[in-house]
Amino acid sequence: MKKSFNIAVLPGDGIGPEVMLEAYKILNVINSQSNYKINTREFDIGGIAFDKFGTPLPKKTLDGCMNSDAILFGSVGGKKWSCLSKNKQPERGALLPLRQFFNLFINIRPVKLITALKQLSPLREDIVNNGFDILCVRELIGGIYFGLPKGRNTFNKKNISAFDTEIYSTKEIERIAKVAFSLSLKRRKVVFSVDKANVLESSVLWREVVTSVSKKFPDVALHHLYVDNAAMQLIRNPSQFDILLCSNMFGDILSDECAILTGSIGMLPSASLNKKFFGLFEPAGGSAPDLKGKNLANPIAQILSLALLFRYSLNLNNIAENIELAVIETLKKGYRTIDISDGKNYIYTTQMGTNIAKKLSEIIK
Repeated sequence: MKKSFNIAVLPGDGIGPEVMLEAYKILNVINSQSNYKINTREFDIGGIAFDKFGTPLPKKTLDGCMNSDAILFGSVGGKKWSCLSKNKQPERGALLPLRQFFNLFINIRPVKLITALKQLSPLREDIVNNGFDILCVRELIGGIYFGLPKGRNTFNKKNISAFDTEIYSTKEIERIAKVAFSLSLKRRKVVFSVDKANVLESSVLWREVVTSVSKKFPDVALHHLYVDNAAMQLIRNPSQFDILLCSNMFGDILSDECAILTGSIGMLPSASLNKKFFGLFEPAGGSAPDLKGKNLANPIAQILSLALLFRYSLNLNNIAENIELAVIETLKKGYRTIDISDGKNYIYTTQMGTNIAKKLSEIIK
C-alpha cells in the first residue's frame, strides 16, 4: 500500500497555470514509480478567482488548503487587476492573507549556482568560479509590511505624508532565528544575521535576540552584518555565505539580489512554512503576464518548488534530491528555456518539463 499525501494546487494567474502543468509531469513520475501517492486538487486564487467569485481568496480555496498536507502555488497578479481596491488585488487580497492565516512566518529560498549556468551570472568569472550555496531564511509575516499603524496624513493636501511601521517582538525574532540556526546544523554551521542596528531600534532588538538564541547553538558561528554591507558582500564574495537570516523587508530585497546572481530569477523556488513545516511552495519570479500563452516561461522554479514541498512538508528528502538532480542533469545536456539561453537556441516550456520528467524517471529506475 502506497503512503498517500494530499496537495492543494493553486495555479493562479499569468504563467502560473502553464508552469504548473510541468510540475504535474513530475508528480506523474512520482506516482507511477515511487512508493508514494500524491493526490492533487486544484483551486482558484488571485485574479482568476476574483473574476469568478468576486474575491481573490475564495472560501473553497482556503478550505481546500486547510485539508491538504501542503500547498503548491503558481503565481498571482497582473495589470488587469491593479485598479482594484487593495484588499481585492491578487497579491494583497490572496497571497498575504494566506500567509497570515496559516502563520507562515518562515520563508526559505535556496540560492545555488548551477555549474552549467555559471556564465549567466552577472558576477566576474573569478567570483563565479568559487561557486555559492546560500539559504535565505526570511521572517515573513512581521516587520514593516504588517506593522501598524500605517497610512497617510492628508490634512495638508499640498504636502501629503505616508507612514509604515517597522515592528518586531522578541518572540517573533526568536522563532525565526531558531529555524535559521537549526537549518544551519545540516549545512556549514554558519549564520549571517542581517540588520540595521546602527540606525533602527527594531534592528537593535533583532541583533540582541539573535545573539541570545545563538548561545543555544554553540556549534554554529554567528556573524552580524548591516544590510548595506550584506548587499555589497553578496556581490563581492557570495561564497562566504551559508545561512542568511533576515527580517521581512531586508529578506525580500536581498533574496531577489541572490536570485539574480544565479543568472535568472526564473530558476529560484521558495518555501513559506509554519512551525510544523506545513507550507506554501512557489516560484520566486511572479506571474510574468507578458509571457502568458507563449510557451516561453521557465518551469524550473515551479519544479524546484515542488522539490522543496517534498523536502520540508512531506519530509521526503530522497525524492526532493532526485527532482533537483533531474533538473541539473537536464541543464547539463544543454537544454535551455529562452531566459537562460542565447536568445536563439532554446526549447519551450512544455519541452523543458518533459525533459526533466524523463530524466527523473531514469533516475528513479
